[in-house]
Amino acid sequence: MDVRRRLPPSSAAAARARRHAKPAPTNQVQASDALPLPIRHTNLLFSALFAASLVFLMRRWREKVRLSSPLHVVDLAEITAIVGLVASLIYLISFFGIAFVQSIVSSNDEEDDFILSPAAPAPTPASAPAPKLCSLLGSTDSAEKLPEVTADDEEIIASVVAGKTPSYVLESKLGDCRRAAGIRREALRRTTGRAMEGLPLDGFDYASILGQCCELPVGYVQLPVGIAGPLLLDGRQYYVPMATTEGCLVASTNRGCKAIMESGGASSVVLRDGMTRAPALRLPSARRAAELKAYMEEPNNFETISLMFNKSSRFARLQDVHCALAGRNLYMRFSCSTGDAMGMNMVSKGVQNVLDYLQSDFPDMDVISISGNFCADKKPAAVNWIEGRGKSVVCEAIIKEEVVKKVLKTNVPALVELNMIKNLVGSAVAGALGGFNAHASNIVSAVFIATGQDPAQNVESSHCITMMEATNDGKDLHVSVTMPSIEVGTVGGGTQLASQAACLDLLGVKGASMESPGANARLLATIVAGAVLAGELSLMSALAAGQLVKSHMKYNRSGKDLSKRVP
Repeated sequence: MDVRRRLPPSSAAAARARRHAKPAPTNQVQASDALPLPIRHTNLLFSALFAASLVFLMRRWREKVRLSSPLHVVDLAEITAIVGLVASLIYLISFFGIAFVQSIVSSNDEEDDFILSPAAPAPTPASAPAPKLCSLLGSTDSAEKLPEVTADDEEIIASVVAGKTPSYVLESKLGDCRRAAGIRREALRRTTGRAMEGLPLDGFDYASILGQCCELPVGYVQLPVGIAGPLLLDGRQYYVPMATTEGCLVASTNRGCKAIMESGGASSVVLRDGMTRAPALRLPSARRAAELKAYMEEPNNFETISLMFNKSSRFARLQDVHCALAGRNLYMRFSCSTGDAMGMNMVSKGVQNVLDYLQSDFPDMDVISISGNFCADKKPAAVNWIEGRGKSVVCEAIIKEEVVKKVLKTNVPALVELNMIKNLVGSAVAGALGGFNAHASNIVSAVFIATGQDPAQNVESSHCITMMEATNDGKDLHVSVTMPSIEVGTVGGGTQLASQAACLDLLGVKGASMESPGANARLLATIVAGAVLAGELSLMSALAAGQLVKSHMKYNRSGKDLSKRVP
């Protein structure tokens, strides 16, 4: 079997030139380098040597046994045969035999237990060239030049392309996450014919996402981060990081922050803090399901249920259980505090503990799913809008009349009327669920991506009702946002990545709070609400003044000629 592949002459020459150019360690000698012959001829030669030596020795030793001659007495021919047998056996085991076993294992779709080449330390990336203006536009000058494929990697790439080596085992087999990503990317290029120029590969710590953030990586996406602020909230100033590709968004939010600052700041309050999970259970009858529902809602049983739930984590504390019945199916919505973590895994483990405990008293209970969509996660749902999920926050501010005119370029009556007709009546006409706002999801998504939150939870985290009314004898504007389900955390998931951790550190909420568990996550939720308040103020003012289209044409359209961009 011809598994190994050599580089073409040009690539081999380039590799030799690089080795002579700088004192980098050369590749280790491998079995296929035993003779300066093509790999097929080398394999055939050693196979023939092995067979011939073995046959010769067996015949000589059989003759010695027949004549009762001592086996340990050998002549020159036998010594030569023994040396040839050992040498050929070493070659075949170190190369040909291992590859043969790997092909058999891979053909049965089982994970192979060998490493095609020893794990090497991650290569030191070459110094990057001087950055050019707006490289994100993907010009040919800014396209990343990927390193040439080495002889070792060539073999693995060919194995991945052929389907013999699963792509998902590269990290564990090679022990080098950067190298695994590069091999996977090259295999993808050969399979699809798409080079993915413009998608960076170097400059990212792939080990930091292994087993927790992203599987099968082939690169990373560049996303600009802008800063809105300072946002004066509860007496403190925050500079809010926003990762977005929508022009005007950061500038608009920044204008809202300015209006809040010049009016004395905003204030916030966290009404509720509890993550939820709702398993779906099936019982033999509706009556039996009602019995379990009554058991769960009995106050005297709550302490026992809490003990079972809370042992899953030192931060998990069960708050309540809300049950709903649909025929013989029962949905139990558990709500618990989760410290500074967003808490989905934590609450799921607690729910599993309770279900295991209930099996003893309700052996006929069938657990259909640990999540039955009564949670409800990553979906717009009335239960989140009414009961809340994660952090329920209200943020408010009084914007002075002169600030409305000077900074927001409109007036109080126009904003109040627009909010009623657009955010309240217009959303009701549309049948909106939690969408009684101008663009809360814009700000929530931008802050979530910058700080390492789960972007999909923007669905329920953007539930928001914006209220505006005149105050102080109709001179000033009272504005508030009520957001019942902001799902954020400052530990776990994407919060530990370097860029996202830096943004959390900018806000002063990086990691877990040592003084009060959960304080950092609650503070982050209030900052999100404060940024939404600023964004709502600015966009509503632009709409009231008829400036939306003009501002977007100015800031959300590129003036560059992009007709020559790389397709």
